[in-house]
Amino acid sequence: MQANYVQRLRVTFRKLGAARWIGHLDVNRTWERALNRAAIPMAYTQGFNRRPRMQFASALPLGYTSECELVDLWLETEIEPAQALAQLQARMAPGIEVIAAETVDIRQPALPTLTVAARFIVRFNHVAVNSSDLTQRVAAMLAAEKVMVEKPGRKNRGKLYNLRPRVQSLDVIDGEPVKMEMLLSAEEGKAGRPNDIIQALGIDPLATHVHRADLTLRDWTG
Repeated sequence: MQANYVQRLRVTFRKLGAARWIGHLDVNRTWERALNRAAIPMAYTQGFNRRPRMQFASALPLGYTSECELVDLWLETEIEPAQALAQLQARMAPGIEVIAAETVDIRQPALPTLTVAARFIVRFNHVAVNSSDLTQRVAAMLAAEKVMVEKPGRKNRGKLYNLRPRVQSLDVIDGEPVKMEMLLSAEEGKAGRPNDIIQALGIDPLATHVHRADLTLRDWTG
């Protein structure tokens, strides 16, 4: 079947404020509505239930904020990235801020397969955390060969996996409040979950605020 798209546009956006409570499926719907309102010339999938051709790098867990979300858009007619950016900025829902757009090679692999790492900043807003004590706990976790935690999802209740290989670095940042920077794997099927790390450190994830600060994509040369 001949491709019905001529351009692949990669858009960077922030998810802030009350938008942190919008789940990933609703983010998809929000984007679909915004693309329609902004008159972006989207290509559509074939079949009965046609949808705009778009793909996100990595789903952001509910309750997290981010400044580095990525979505690829496939277009049926070419448009200047700056023009697309302006049109989207004028029509996007509150809490989702479109900040950059660029054309990328259509031949690139799927965006989730390009995503290899994610950097998070964790703020301990609602729990008393001693930075020295937390530093010791972090050092113990990094020194361990295995950190066994429960797999996510109801079907996996009671099943454990080793979190340690998914943690690339952890750094405690002293201050008011104390913060922690995490660099985690974001590869498909091997992604590190900040909440699992926070819980493994003996802290209630609900007492924290997690912000995704950066996504790393692997190099692709074609």
